[in-house]
Amino acid sequence: MRIITFVLLIFSLFGNAQNNYPQDYFGNPLEIPLILSGTFAELRSNHFHSGMDLKTQHRTGLNVVSSADGFISRIKISHWGYGKALYITHPNGYTTVYGHLSKFAPEIEAYIKKLQYEKESYEIELFPKAGVLVVKKGELVAYSGNTGGSGGPHLHFEIRDKQERPMNPMLFGIDSKDTTNPVIKSIYAYPLDDQSFINNSNKKQKLVLAPLKGGDYTTETIDAIGNIGFGVETIDRLDLAPNSNGVYNIQTFVNGTQNFELDFKRFAFSETKHINQLIDYENYTTSKKRIQKLYKINNPLSIIKPIVNDGIVKIEDQTSAVYKIRVSDFESNSSWVTIHINGTNDSTAIAEVEKITPYYINKNQATNLTAGKVSVDFYKDTFYEDFYIDFDVKGDTVKIHEDIKATKKNFSITFDMSHYNETDQSKLYVAQLVGKNKYPSYTSTKRKTDKLIGNTKKLGLYTIVLDTVPPRIYGSSFQNEQWISNHNTLTIKIDDKESGISKYRATINGKWILMEYDYKTKTLTHDFSDAVISETNNNFKLIVTDNAGNNSTFEALFYRK
Repeated sequence: MRIITFVLLIFSLFGNAQNNYPQDYFGNPLEIPLILSGTFAELRSNHFHSGMDLKTQHRTGLNVVSSADGFISRIKISHWGYGKALYITHPNGYTTVYGHLSKFAPEIEAYIKKLQYEKESYEIELFPKAGVLVVKKGELVAYSGNTGGSGGPHLHFEIRDKQERPMNPMLFGIDSKDTTNPVIKSIYAYPLDDQSFINNSNKKQKLVLAPLKGGDYTTETIDAIGNIGFGVETIDRLDLAPNSNGVYNIQTFVNGTQNFELDFKRFAFSETKHINQLIDYENYTTSKKRIQKLYKINNPLSIIKPIVNDGIVKIEDQTSAVYKIRVSDFESNSSWVTIHINGTNDSTAIAEVEKITPYYINKNQATNLTAGKVSVDFYKDTFYEDFYIDFDVKGDTVKIHEDIKATKKNFSITFDMSHYNETDQSKLYVAQLVGKNKYPSYTSTKRKTDKLIGNTKKLGLYTIVLDTVPPRIYGSSFQNEQWISNHNTLTIKIDDKESGISKYRATINGKWILMEYDYKTKTLTHDFSDAVISETNNNFKLIVTDNAGNNSTFEALFYRK
């Protein structure tokens, strides 16, 4: 009897472990078949993708419904990021997120617009109380769109736990058909100190990758000694779409024993920045390829499971090892890579000599670099590693290494602009010089007396730029003194090719009106259904300001009944 009870207990515990995520609770937030263009934890610029992207048939305006019963706990509207986004908190403690929306359901739209007009701001963030906006599973809450940082019409969908950590929605039964193995695009091997070598080299090596029957891979046999690590470039493709998606799990094995794992089930927003330490950051900035490192060095990411020696493989002379990588998608389709390693100590191999400069970064200390009219302040714990940094100032331009070192936080660059006249000082901004043509790209800039301070997370070439050109206002949907009674919207285009648009303000007959800004199309739009216009003669005025403080004004008269 005791044995039976024990067995039942084990099965009960196992069953509970397998059913931590409710499978029938959340439904499809769209009323069309679910097809994904992006999966959870995909590698994106400076962050992991925090949800799944659902295709909307290349259209905007599709019905978006609540995935489960709950109440709307947050509404955020921004020019960037998720654009128009809705957050629904559910009785089971989870929160679902719906991003890049075109507009909200009528009741919610009226609620948010009332507050936008009160605050005279398009960008707004609200936290309605539990009983204010209650929704049922399957109820219309919004319409799909392309707002914010979206690269095309789709719905961004998330499930977050009680700690606001995003989780893989596939864990809850929201998934798409996938019967193909992940694709391995490249494999790299890394000597991890000056006493370690691969094929007699102290530099990282791109291995020759050979596909095998059945979807697996092998590489050339390598000679190695010391502490080495590996990296993989990989994607997954689902059955119903050609998009390059992220994978679900990566495991590594040495002589049959697991020594490392990347498990993409959940992460915290506070740690997503550490993606740049997970990938080979130098490879990414120079080639745009994201190589995931299969070893852990100074990286607090919770998705990393460093089972043995942080994933680092120690190779001794006159030994041999078989290193295997298993890459899996959510449906457990897997691709294997096999790497044979011969332990060979070649006394003629010479370690790569680190470039010595007068400036050294200790990651555990704050560092100030000053020359000429420029000062750079790195705060404690800005970097993941210690290194000699290139630092050089020529006039108003500073070289701060190359953008090949990942950072954890912003650092500041201070320029003395006292040699500019007072009028010009007000029109200066800090810019990073990017690309082959060294194009100036605006960097967040503040002024303090005769100092100009830029805040950034990227190393590289920086300078100060004078912008005296005001923004351009053009492409209005109406002519001066035109009747537009049959128009549903009022649109106008704005642009600034120097420091970029900072803010805008539109009024009709002196009264503020809501205009939605889409930076991708450079368009401002006012919807006449807001019903704020009650007169026949309407004087429209728009003031646009760039990041250097230059203003442009557009005024016109239109008639409407």
